[in-house]
Amino acid sequence: MYEQKTKENDTSVLAFIEDVDSPKKREDAYKLLDIFTETSGYPAKMWGTSIIGFGSYHYKYASGHEGDALLVGFSPRKGKISLYFATGDSQRESLLQDLGKHTTGKACVYINKVDDIQVDVLKSLIKQSIQFLKETYPD
Repeated sequence: MYEQKTKENDTSVLAFIEDVDSPKKREDAYKLLDIFTETSGYPAKMWGTSIIGFGSYHYKYASGHEGDALLVGFSPRKGKISLYFATGDSQRESLLQDLGKHTTGKACVYINKVDDIQVDVLKSLIKQSIQFLKETYPD
């Protein structure tokens, strides 16, 4: 049976941030911690070993696969900072057009630093992602 790798745990978020090698990435991680905490209304929790998540939801697919995932989050990785928002939301793409300098992968949005993006758009992405996931996967 499938075992979910990235799970919420009790590792200290602040200790994780303090272990970030780059002083600039560490500073940005603290900025993002404040932005995500304030905007989401959820406390920060570690998910796996390197993702800081805010809130969670339970999903169940038609295939029967189910699990828990973070509503929104970020990870100050060595290369870029990964931002986690809901995929499949049509409003995500229009908001991303105004975010600022970023790239996207299948599920992540990547930024080099917080100064490269519009914080008000980031806040809108956080709110929209949470709303979309709560509507898609109601408790």
